[in-house]
Amino acid sequence: MDSIKNTKETNVKRFVSMLFLGLVSSSALANTNSDIKLEKIMSDPSWIAETPLSAKWLPDSRHVVFEQAVKDHAINKVVRLDTLSPASQKDVGLDALHTVQLSQVTYGGDNKAAYVFKGDIFVVDQNTNKVTQLTHTSATERGPQFLNNGDLGYWQGNNYFTVNLTTRVIRERFALKMAEQPSGPDGPKDLIAKEQHQLIEYVAKEHKAAQQRFEFNQQLTKQNKVANKQTFYFDKEHTVRSAEVSPSLNYAVVVTAPKVDWRGKDDLMPNYIGDDGRIKFEKVRRRVADAKPNQQSFHLLNLATGEKKQLAVSDLPDFNKDVLADVKAENAKAAGNEYESKPSPRTINLIVDWSWSQSPIQWHNNGEQVAMMFEARDNKDRWIATVDFDNGKLVTQHQLHDDAWINYTFNDFGWLPQEETLYYLSEETGYSHLYTKNLSQKPIQRTKGEFEVSNLTLTQDGNSMYFKGNINHPGEYHIYRLDLNTKNAKPVNLTGALVGENNYSLSPDEKSLLITHSTLLRPSDLYKLDVGTNKITRLTDTVSEEFKSMPWQAPQIIEVPSSHVDKPIYARLYLPKDYQSGEPRRAVIFNHGAGYLQNSHKGWSGYFREFMFHNMLAQQGYVVLDMDYRASKGYGRDWRTAIYRQMGTPETQDLVDGVEWLVKNANVDRGRIGTYGGSYGGFMTFMALFTEPDLFQAGAALRPVTDWAHYNDGYTSNILNRPEDDMIAYRRSSPLYFAEGLQKPLLINAPMIDDNVFFVDVVRLVQRLIELEKENFETAIYPVEPHGFRQPSSWLDEYRRIYKLFEDNL
Repeated sequence: MDSIKNTKETNVKRFVSMLFLGLVSSSALANTNSDIKLEKIMSDPSWIAETPLSAKWLPDSRHVVFEQAVKDHAINKVVRLDTLSPASQKDVGLDALHTVQLSQVTYGGDNKAAYVFKGDIFVVDQNTNKVTQLTHTSATERGPQFLNNGDLGYWQGNNYFTVNLTTRVIRERFALKMAEQPSGPDGPKDLIAKEQHQLIEYVAKEHKAAQQRFEFNQQLTKQNKVANKQTFYFDKEHTVRSAEVSPSLNYAVVVTAPKVDWRGKDDLMPNYIGDDGRIKFEKVRRRVADAKPNQQSFHLLNLATGEKKQLAVSDLPDFNKDVLADVKAENAKAAGNEYESKPSPRTINLIVDWSWSQSPIQWHNNGEQVAMMFEARDNKDRWIATVDFDNGKLVTQHQLHDDAWINYTFNDFGWLPQEETLYYLSEETGYSHLYTKNLSQKPIQRTKGEFEVSNLTLTQDGNSMYFKGNINHPGEYHIYRLDLNTKNAKPVNLTGALVGENNYSLSPDEKSLLITHSTLLRPSDLYKLDVGTNKITRLTDTVSEEFKSMPWQAPQIIEVPSSHVDKPIYARLYLPKDYQSGEPRRAVIFNHGAGYLQNSHKGWSGYFREFMFHNMLAQQGYVVLDMDYRASKGYGRDWRTAIYRQMGTPETQDLVDGVEWLVKNANVDRGRIGTYGGSYGGFMTFMALFTEPDLFQAGAALRPVTDWAHYNDGYTSNILNRPEDDMIAYRRSSPLYFAEGLQKPLLINAPMIDDNVFFVDVVRLVQRLIELEKENFETAIYPVEPHGFRQPSSWLDEYRRIYKLFEDNL
């Protein structure tokens, strides 16, 4: 109980300090006797706040643009805010959207920024804010890039253009074509054709003229710079997956892959509430069980000579290692067979990082070196490689191996601008940390400790790195600056006064940070931090007075001792008043979704409806525990990979520890505890009720996974490998195989047009429960809802059922 007392005192002190800073309204102290009602908290969330969305700096480094939802309207409004005069924010009219809705922004010399708006290229002067439109076409231009010669490059389809910013002359530099390279007019192919050419002089003459014209045009494009429009040809069965041009315009790296329909012909989802009164069948993604390898091809283009070299992943170490040998042998043995391990080329492609939008191909700003990040399809290795241009070979600079799986975040990387030195994130110590590596030297670890580094931003001079990290506490995120010129430099915390969750973007002039900050009790608002003085200025205050006046209770962040690992399980705890007095209390344990997600942090939760629901339950005498079970984000590699090949087992063990803690420390009746969660949390509800039938008295599984073989490839294959290699892991991890264990009341809520967790997951489990002659389950379906509900009426119906389940059984 000391931990609860200490947490309470800390929360009070922080609340007072936030009140002083203007981060919490004094009106939050009022109306503490109000009741929290389901009808209110499940209504359209616009009553909570006009939260700034997708906030970005404009190129002048003074103004910020963001969006805000508009009640009962599908289109957000766009707001422009002057950071020197925050109260003067203005809605942006449709006629001016092209000056503020900037995508694919890039910065170059001479104080200019280039960007894309509605498929056209624009340039803005950062000093005068003058906007110039460079293209105005029905085609889609993308990828603006300032080149070292002062021109601006961009893509239109598979054609690369440059524009001289002084003369505005546009030039096509080269094109990528998925076709066989022309070799001139075809000669006679068979006996009849050969006879025709020999007998008819006109035919032979015309063929010779066509050959001469072809050869002339070939020489013209090689020798005449004005006429030189290079074309590079690739396999006609391929499509371009990525292409990046050197800023020196000497080289390009192009990645192609066979054309693949990521949706199989049988992957159809019926939509029963179509707008024409008929059933519509919508295509959906393939299941992990149906996923097939798709090896990319990597090409180095010499734009000066027209030469094309193929880069081979066989240059990478362990490219043919059988990393799943033990797993395959175990599965073969279970099937009564033997597995013989043999080296075989692995499918190795550019990495796909789910957390960032940077390219996995990074050119140095000198244009003479490039780095590429690869990942094996088996998810066990990641490589960063540079290119030997003379020999057309990949040169490995770093290899990260994980016996479980490579994290699909923490893959930021790039170049320091003044030298050929790479920077990158790696989990090799067990936590995501920053490293730098000169190409001829060993890596240097720049950050160290049991915390995670993410969201890297390098300053233009390469002297400093900004990042987001949870150094103070796993659930407390701040923005840090690290001096890269000082050996063993310590990160400097820039947002210490903003306790909670912080995200950031550095202004183009690098003098300010735009901070998106939230707390346990308040959704995100915007702040400006002066880099020179660390002065923090609040820019927006968008939380409604109605929301502030409600009697919300900030959950305590506690540490639940684990009986299985030597680290605690962090959790949010909601306590009713006087919970220690009277008879033992009812309790609910909430299981967050997404698997690799953190919810026991000190910021505003993405599960804001659940936050309000938990407050309502606490107001009615329930104790609520919201645990960051093993597999959750924020706690390092070992916590993340504890579920490898055994999803549902470590997490259920953590739930057991959570129940024990509640009984021993929070005056909870062991026989009056329920659980619920959605998506991954719904899967966990199943696993708990099916494999530990005495742990909870009731459970609600929302939009739940029941058989991982039916989930997507990108997520599932990381954790369970693939069914053809490791069916043992799928049977060990899928609730469908444990349904006979159900003993306590179960509510299953399922949206029917869910293209994430398919409705068929619930259908198959319900049929299994019927065949097992189970009577203690109910199913609610939501015909118009996708994975994330949209209709307030659906949210209300769902949570009424959850609440009733707990009231009836706890």
